[in-house]
Amino acid sequence: MLRNLLDHKWRLLGVLAMVGLLVMVRALEETLFYDPLLDYYKADFTALPWPEMDLAKLGLGLTFRYTANALLSVGIIFLIFKSQSLVRFTALLYVLFFVILLTAFFASMAFLPDDKMQLFYIRRFLIQPIFLLLFVPAFYFQQRTSAKK
Repeated sequence: MLRNLLDHKWRLLGVLAMVGLLVMVRALEETLFYDPLLDYYKADFTALPWPEMDLAKLGLGLTFRYTANALLSVGIIFLIFKSQSLVRFTALLYVLFFVILLTAFFASMAFLPDDKMQLFYIRRFLIQPIFLLLFVPAFYFQQRTSAKK
């Protein structure tokens, strides 16, 4: 196993660098992206009214953050699996999920304003690299099972 790690040290360093960049996106979220819901959800939000929000700026901020996380995640998947077709598939999934999630986010704000937890979880998928945590094990499992056949 150690020999395998040494053979792929540049790939491993690249993955670690990109994970570090994902951490930086999270650490600098308040300065890089417009999101009044960051402080709102840190407080006891169930009793608070919605904060004042510029919905256009919020949508743009969510788009930038999702794009940053998605690009880094696709880069990590490329470094781990070295497959162009998997990268294209992953990028397509990220675009598809973004359209679905952003639509659900704004629809939830418009039509279900009292359901604060639903909005919280939809937003969580938009601002965190959760799909990376789902895709890497799934692609690894798929790769391992298809190699055994």
